Amino acid sequence: MSLHFEQSLDELKQKLLTMASKAAHAVNSALKALVQRDDDLARQVKEADNELDDLEIEIDEMGVALLSKAPLATDLRLITVAMKFSQNLERIGDEATTIARRSLELSQEPQLKPYVDLPRMAHLALDMLHDTLDAFVRRDSAKARAVVTRDKQVDAINKQLHRELASFMIERPPPSPAAST
Repeated sequence: MSLHFEQSLDELKQKLLTMASKAAHAVNSALKALVQRDDDLARQVKEADNELDDLEIEIDEMGVALLSKAPLATDLRLITVAMKFSQNLERIGDEATTIARRSLELSQEPQLKPYVDLPRMAHLALDMLHDTLDAFVRRDSAKARAVVTRDKQVDAINKQLHRELASFMIERPPPSPAAST
């Protein structure tokens, strides 16, 4: 394998790690904006989303260029996974932007209850992201498979939150427009 190809592959991995770091930072910042009702931070998250979009494009372009030169099947798989991974990291950034947008809306409303489960769920998801990246970089398929089983925890917290919110809405419906006139 040529030295140039190896360097390009390393650069692809570094860009992916940079993108993952930015995506994790976006989620952390969006969650902090929500919990602390920090509208300025929420706006910063929204504005930073373009960086992740640009990185996804760069990684895809690098991947396509490398695919035309990849001499080994393992390299082909690595490049393909990196390109798919960047798509998912971009989606994580989009979700962080959605959280930031919602935090701007929710900061105008009274808080229903302390945010405990939401940060816990985000922490678990970010740990999974970190471990997935580590598995990718180390090419550790066992570690990657172990992450999949932890997704059930995140799903369980999400379902619990939905049940709590549904119960809250049933117990305390908003006043009808006719009641306020």
